[in-house]
Amino acid sequence: MQLKLKLTVAAAIAAVAGMAAAQEVVKIGHVAPVSGAQAHYGKDNENGSRMAIEELNAQGVTIGGKKVKLELLAEDDAADPKQGTAAAQKLCDAKVAGVVGHLNSGTTIPASKVYNDCGIPHVTGAATNPNLTKPGYKTTFRIIANDNALGSGLAVYAAETLKLKTVAIVDDRTAYGQGVANVFKRVAAEKGMKVVDEQFTTDKATDFMAILTAIKAKNPDAIFFGGMDPQAGPMLRQMEQLGMANVKYFGGDGVCTTEIAKLAAGAKTLGNVVCAEGGASLAKMPGGTAWKAKYDAKYPNQFQVYSPYTYDATMLLVDAMKRAGSWDPKVYIPELLKSNYKGVTANIAFEPNGEMKNPAITLYVYKDGKKTPLN
Repeated sequence: MQLKLKLTVAAAIAAVAGMAAAQEVVKIGHVAPVSGAQAHYGKDNENGSRMAIEELNAQGVTIGGKKVKLELLAEDDAADPKQGTAAAQKLCDAKVAGVVGHLNSGTTIPASKVYNDCGIPHVTGAATNPNLTKPGYKTTFRIIANDNALGSGLAVYAAETLKLKTVAIVDDRTAYGQGVANVFKRVAAEKGMKVVDEQFTTDKATDFMAILTAIKAKNPDAIFFGGMDPQAGPMLRQMEQLGMANVKYFGGDGVCTTEIAKLAAGAKTLGNVVCAEGGASLAKMPGGTAWKAKYDAKYPNQFQVYSPYTYDATMLLVDAMKRAGSWDPKVYIPELLKSNYKGVTANIAFEPNGEMKNPAITLYVYKDGKKTPLN
């Protein structure tokens, strides 16, 4: 009896081992800054991707008739271009099937060449500089509106809805900050607004008193800031200290976070912020409200901006693999380009250059410290 039991146990172990061996591992990379001043964005992005992987594994994924287990390889680029290309190379060497990322245009643009050279597709739901898709790499995909849409939408709102006449422009000299500021400046000028001052800072600065004092002397109706919330928060506090409480404050998706309310630390100038995000507001996304409830249950108080997009980007990659019957990038990239994927954020389909077809944008303001969609 004991021998028979031992044989049965051994057979069960062998069967489990056989199942494990039959299950292929498919690696998907994720890159974002999970250290440094922008870690709150990066962690949010990684959470979105991880959530998708866990859901897919729970459902069970079959690609080309083979059962697969998905594995997330998460890398930190610290919002630094050199670390971004190093992380991209690391994922290439690990032979991941695809990559979700990066967050910043300044890291995504140089990393996109690395992915192109090793033939791995990457999907960003956060990097918005239009130059990303200019080289025409077949491996680059974006599922969010680019800065042409964001900067333009804000400038039109400033000139046509708010009837503002003058603006000062500040950017942080990054690919993202300069890109979105240049679009705003061009469209604002086309709409009859006068740019009365241009100032520059960095994505590490926290003291803006000198540039704000120079801007105050020009008495603009508004300031446009091309940059991220670790700078925008202190800038809003310092504007209040300088008595610039009536100056409107515009920014792209980099300032359009829940975190900015904390970083502004109660400054009344937060109420002057008008910012833009690529995509619909959560309430208007096809699956936004239900998805956000799931996300909050899993990652309380971590939501920022882009996690619904990294979730969709991960699902999108796996959907293309399933349709192609392969996780070999050479085989499934053509299917990725042909995507018509009903995501949480939108129905995702691509132009031939990897840009999304018909991306939405949403403008937001802050009412009682809460980010509130305008449209």
